[in-house]
Amino acid sequence: MEATTSTSTGEDGSSMLRRWVVSYTGMSTDNIKGLILALSSSIFIGASFIVKKKGLKKAGASGVRAGVGGYSYLYEPLWWVGMITMIVGEVANFAAYAFAPAILVTPLGALSIIISAVLAHIILREKLHIFGILGCALCVVGSTTIVLHAPQERQIESVAEVWDLATEPGFLLYAGIVLAAVIVLIYNFVPQYGQTHIMVYIGVCSLVGSISVMSVKALGIALKLTFSGMNQLIYPQTWIFTLIVGTCVITQMNYLNKALDTFNTAVVSPIYYTMFTSLTILASVIMFKDWDRQNPTQIVTEMCGFVTILSGTFLLHKTKDMAADGLTSLSFRLPKYSDENGEGIPLRSQDSFRAPSP
Repeated sequence: MEATTSTSTGEDGSSMLRRWVVSYTGMSTDNIKGLILALSSSIFIGASFIVKKKGLKKAGASGVRAGVGGYSYLYEPLWWVGMITMIVGEVANFAAYAFAPAILVTPLGALSIIISAVLAHIILREKLHIFGILGCALCVVGSTTIVLHAPQERQIESVAEVWDLATEPGFLLYAGIVLAAVIVLIYNFVPQYGQTHIMVYIGVCSLVGSISVMSVKALGIALKLTFSGMNQLIYPQTWIFTLIVGTCVITQMNYLNKALDTFNTAVVSPIYYTMFTSLTILASVIMFKDWDRQNPTQIVTEMCGFVTILSGTFLLHKTKDMAADGLTSLSFRLPKYSDENGEGIPLRSQDSFRAPSP
């Protein structure tokens, strides 16, 4: 009798705890799982930026730099450690999209900016201005706001349902615009402006990234349903999404390596985050119609949280110039990063200043 009472009390306690979490935070169990996975992902990814940057610098010292088309970093063990760390983070991120909407998961990448900025200050000796610390705090506040007001995950029963969403006219138009923009950037802008304009490399990464996240979410849903007993591997749509994910990730990694090798880590991270998150939220709103399940107050609150994060990333970006150059105003000059000996290195590689060979 006592055991029965104890079991009943335990079940009631668990049920009460779940109800309290949902009522107090407005988050479902799936959203909480997605939140934990997204936070873990940010920690690994933020650290991977620094490890990969160290590997790129070490490889560039003895071979052709990635920023000018070299691939000597593939022979550098330290770069592979960073790559493995990033893969672990991306796997956690992948799993997070299977449980929570993109509008919740993606903005939490702000934590990776904080981690990369702090580690860059400690390990790479890249200075972090006092306003950069304020930027980190703003990122945390904005992320918290979005987490507490994020929409519930859409209930999807099969990967075919995701395919139907992806082939609606609105998302097809978005995907077509992204593809056209990426082709123009790669073939017209990268050869001429890749070494001097940070937005070129990051633009390619962000545009392709918004499509990859939608495909990752579709693939994550397919695997989650498969593990729960509803096999989605028999559908061709699952494998099409897999192919899209692979193509997008390879493209992202290639141009992200170029950006990291050419520009300051503390500059690349926030700009990449801002563009990637903005485009991903836009793609998610178009494809999964996240805002259809929310009232205007929740949407406005989420946007305020996102603007707060953008403000934090802006401070991290612009105050990096102040720390490096000793300025007290927000200048728009090309920022510099410091090498391990504290010497300023311009954004453009030294090779780009050389006259072309006849």
